[in-house]
Amino acid sequence: MKKTTVINSDLSRVISNMGHMDWLSIGDAGMPVPAGTEKIDLAVTKQLPSFIDVLKNVLSELEVQHIYLAEEIKTVNPEQLTAIKQLLPDTPITFVPHSELKKDLSKTHAFVRTGEMTAYSNIILESGVTF
Repeated sequence: MKKTTVINSDLSRVISNMGHMDWLSIGDAGMPVPAGTEKIDLAVTKQLPSFIDVLKNVLSELEVQHIYLAEEIKTVNPEQLTAIKQLLPDTPITFVPHSELKKDLSKTHAFVRTGEMTAYSNIILESGVTF
């Protein structure tokens, strides 16, 4: 049995297949996923699992060099933005309009759906290297 923290087989597979500068997205239960983008649906019920819990789990195995967030998170969901910054304090952030973030999901290896029910709880993670 796997000893590391990401035990969901689909999520573990996607992370292990990522290379430098590849994208993985994590988001709330309402984010539309483009046709052709793999969706790893972890949602069980409202707020379970939370966006932050899933992000923490992914960060335990994925080296991240850059993140992309919706511009709207700054005013609509500043608490979530603060939580993200606490987990990734030295990681550069690019803010884009939410409409652009939704389009960019088609460029990600997968979208991880959480049970999060707060607006603009969506992120694109750009993988880095560990050397």
